[in-house]
Amino acid sequence: MIGSGALLITAMAMQLATTLDAAVRVTPVPPTSTTNDFYVANQKPLTLSPLIKLPIGSIRPEGWLRRQLELQADGFSGHLTEISQFLKKEGNAWLAANGEGHSPWEEMPYWLKGFGDTGYVLGDQRILDEAKVWIEGILSSRQADGWFGPVANKTGAGDNKKAPDLWPNMVALNALRTYHEYTSDPRVLELMQEYFKWELALPDENFLPPFWQQQRAGDNMASVYWLYNRTGQEYLLKLAEKIQRNMANWTETVASWHNVNIAQCFRAPAVYYQQSHDAYFLQATERNYTMIWGAYGQVPGGMFGGDENCRRGHYGPRQGIETCASVEFMLSCEMLLTIAGDLTWADRCEDVAFNTFPPAMTADLKGLHYLVCPNQCQLDSKDKSPGIENGGDMFSYDPHSYRCCQHNVAHGWPYFAEHLWMATPDNGLAAVFYAASEVTAKVGDGKQVVIETRTQYPFEDTVRLAVSAKSPARFPLYLRVPGWCEKPTLRINGRNTPVHASPRTFIVVDRTWKDGDSVELTFPMELRLRYWIRNGNSVCLDRGPLTYSLKIGEKYVREGGTDAWPGYEVYPTTAWNYGLVIDPAKPLGKQFDVRTKAWPADNQPFAAESAPIEITAQAHKIPSWQPDERGLIGDVQLSPVRSDEPVETVTLIPMGAARLRISAFPWMGPGPNVRDQ
Repeated sequence: MIGSGALLITAMAMQLATTLDAAVRVTPVPPTSTTNDFYVANQKPLTLSPLIKLPIGSIRPEGWLRRQLELQADGFSGHLTEISQFLKKEGNAWLAANGEGHSPWEEMPYWLKGFGDTGYVLGDQRILDEAKVWIEGILSSRQADGWFGPVANKTGAGDNKKAPDLWPNMVALNALRTYHEYTSDPRVLELMQEYFKWELALPDENFLPPFWQQQRAGDNMASVYWLYNRTGQEYLLKLAEKIQRNMANWTETVASWHNVNIAQCFRAPAVYYQQSHDAYFLQATERNYTMIWGAYGQVPGGMFGGDENCRRGHYGPRQGIETCASVEFMLSCEMLLTIAGDLTWADRCEDVAFNTFPPAMTADLKGLHYLVCPNQCQLDSKDKSPGIENGGDMFSYDPHSYRCCQHNVAHGWPYFAEHLWMATPDNGLAAVFYAASEVTAKVGDGKQVVIETRTQYPFEDTVRLAVSAKSPARFPLYLRVPGWCEKPTLRINGRNTPVHASPRTFIVVDRTWKDGDSVELTFPMELRLRYWIRNGNSVCLDRGPLTYSLKIGEKYVREGGTDAWPGYEVYPTTAWNYGLVIDPAKPLGKQFDVRTKAWPADNQPFAAESAPIEITAQAHKIPSWQPDERGLIGDVQLSPVRSDEPVETVTLIPMGAARLRISAFPWMGPGPNVRDQ
């Protein structure tokens, strides 16, 4: 008989042996000395891909992320054919075999690329069937010379020139690409090959004239490389060089200060880097980011002040960003991750995805607005110009308005879900973003594994992975350490595993994985303050990847729309003009109290009343901080501020849950530089 002590020693020895089987290392980027055996990545002479997108359908989102997609499917995006005049089927140019009809421009493909992907990710048959109608319309429009889509664009109707307007087709190609990933329909490759031959034959003087197509031609180039990686046809590389010659010059400067162009086009030099191999192009993208965000992005939430265009003197937290720009920037970050593997882009993507993007829509995803601002005290339909560049209604939630964003918003959440996991060149898997999910992929020598992620990240600090495999499989598992985390901890099969990983690196666990193996990651979420010196020396409070906003009572008032799809204004029912009490001499843990609430029953954490994390703080009202005559919130006063108002306890909630919000606060503090309110 074996005693209990011997059993304990034996169990510990077995557990130690299991842990020692793992080689744990840290790396900033997966190695590109090899290429993945199972998934389509860059083919030579393009630069090798450090991260490789898995085919759509490989990742099944769960938890709050799945709920966003389900709400989107049930919301205005999922039913936009019932709402949008641009998606009326009768006489629609995108459904006509001869390409003639109404609505020939960007609206339909904008919507389809997100609508279709929502169906592919969820496996929603209603959406799959509806998306197929529009995909078939595109495929049937192919002409003998290679052109596809509305003929009005072929003659340049969008640019009022004789040269073709290729911009709408650039968007349509995104929808065709993911449809092919989901179905392997050979007609997609055939259409793209002939269309790109047609593009290559166009004289340079008729190729990519201003404005939109010239600015956004990096999207065209990305589709050219996507096709090259599947066919290896060398004429595609010649076409990419032609695009580089004729597109707007984002390599040397910021070529446009339009906010969506910025979010979408600043990445263009890095796209061409894949062919040029010249690091100058990769650096140009980072330079674009630094120039734009350094001037106009000194605000919480990861975006910048560009409430149509960036304007001198309009860079504070009351300036807005288009919903289009938020989702396009998220996509830019996802693309740059595959090109360079730099995890800085993962942090930047999460900042927008968790803090700025969710309030672009109502919590039920049945309405949206054009502009999201870090500080917004009232969401009414009144004209806010000239403080906001565009006149008219930019703030109220309305599923019938905001033409571009109404259609383009659909790709934000499905594209994010598609990039949670990525393949690596050494036949491994990388956890790039964290959310509850299940990924199924081939690894190592070709065995298939399933990894289930259980977490409520970004609302909790622990991520749990469970491996399922029919037989043992050796492969490296890459685990991203977020840029805000200094001391991650790792447990393998319940045992602490020492690891010293810096922010923005991968922890790599290379071992033989067996069915039932588990990994637990903890990213301690510390409170942090960020000061925005350019914007009144205002301050924001962060915890992990979430920024926190003042919780303001919200009153929704019906404004237009239909009974089925109403519009709403949102008015405050509680005070919002507060400055936080900040004492530099005290630890933040003694100034702010973090409280965890019950997880929302409807699995929607991005709602003010059901936000699962709240932080209480001390604050003073600032009576002089008021909206202007048009209802646009005033600029943040230069801090530190003195107030004679009494100290109050206020509640902060995640920025992404706050439709009305103060995210960049004035602050009250001691010292010789304090100013009267």
